[in-house]
Amino acid sequence: MKTNSYIRVGTTYYKIVEKPILSGETAKIRVAWSIETIRQDHGKDFISQIPKYDDFCIVPSHTRYRERVGNCFNLYEPFEHSPKPGECQTVLSVIRHVLGKQYEMGLDYIQLLYLHPVEKLPIILLLSKERNTGKSTFLNLLKDIFGKNMTFNTNEDFRSQFNSDWANKLLIGIEEVLFDKQQDSERLKNLSTAFQFKSEAKGKDRVETVFFGKFLLCSNNELNPIMIQPGETRYWVRKLPVLDKTDTEIRHKLREEIPAFLYFLSNRKLSTEKKSRMWFEHSLLHTDALQRIIDYNRNSLEVEMKELFLEIMDVQQVESVSFCLTDLRSLLMFQGIDTDISRLRKIVKNHWELSPSPNTLTYTTYNPVGDLSRNISFCETKKTGRFYTVSREFLNTYFLMN
Repeated sequence: MKTNSYIRVGTTYYKIVEKPILSGETAKIRVAWSIETIRQDHGKDFISQIPKYDDFCIVPSHTRYRERVGNCFNLYEPFEHSPKPGECQTVLSVIRHVLGKQYEMGLDYIQLLYLHPVEKLPIILLLSKERNTGKSTFLNLLKDIFGKNMTFNTNEDFRSQFNSDWANKLLIGIEEVLFDKQQDSERLKNLSTAFQFKSEAKGKDRVETVFFGKFLLCSNNELNPIMIQPGETRYWVRKLPVLDKTDTEIRHKLREEIPAFLYFLSNRKLSTEKKSRMWFEHSLLHTDALQRIIDYNRNSLEVEMKELFLEIMDVQQVESVSFCLTDLRSLLMFQGIDTDISRLRKIVKNHWELSPSPNTLTYTTYNPVGDLSRNISFCETKKTGRFYTVSREFLNTYFLMN
């Protein structure tokens, strides 16, 4: 029996155990082991040879890994690969398929994981209601690269108070994610930017630890896999196309190419610079798939108001519309949308942050003419009041960036 199968941290002895898991792989765990049992199994002289540490620590590194940092035992798992020159076209083709026009950003993301593992990065969400789109292939590629420093969770695992099995991981993958509760979304967002985290195991006290995990989510629900509110900047959402053909040997090919891919990353210059707390500038992360989720979760009344104002601008060939809240309510009611002034005021003042005119003034507003079964036109009406003004430019910018 090798002495490195045991460690002593502080005053407690642990046995390093490779525990089988359902995937067929093993998870390395540390099980508290009594000194008397060790003595019975291996003799008293064995105990003095067991490596001793003062405490645990977490220092992630893939290029300069150390199990002993100072006099602490590093909980981050050793990196299994060494870069070497070679071809990695299969790996690059998978990344190109998943990231499309954002291919170079995708390479940046993996390069940062490899060379700068503590860097905060966006939450990746891969979507497709079709099968055979490469979602699992991409996640398995990252699993094969980062080994035991990546784990796969279920929705229930993420919600559980017991989180010690993934608290120290670099990557947390969740397939078929469905976070349809606000508290799920808030927890995910908070963790994605957190530097400290309360880790808890069954039967043990919660322990504050550093957190550097990145989340990779997959779902076949393209509209509402998770609640994403307007203005959110932490998500990178990609809708994946169906693969042209299926390669049953692709995982083996990808594994063979990992050393060459790491060599490629080690000698590649990043295509982006750090522009936000999640590295990438928000505008670069904005995709049509992200916007569809935002629109789905957005206040439906707000969307109706936007469409109404843009319709008036198109019909009247103007770039802005002035209105009082009573005008707006009448226009919405004409379209069969019944609401109250307080809801409209909340959207106009709190969400859109529009301010009324400082004094009672004359303004031009529009009344609908016709009925919903035909093309609606609008007629100009002069009124007086403290009115708001909304422009086409504002609406386009607000609904793009929020």
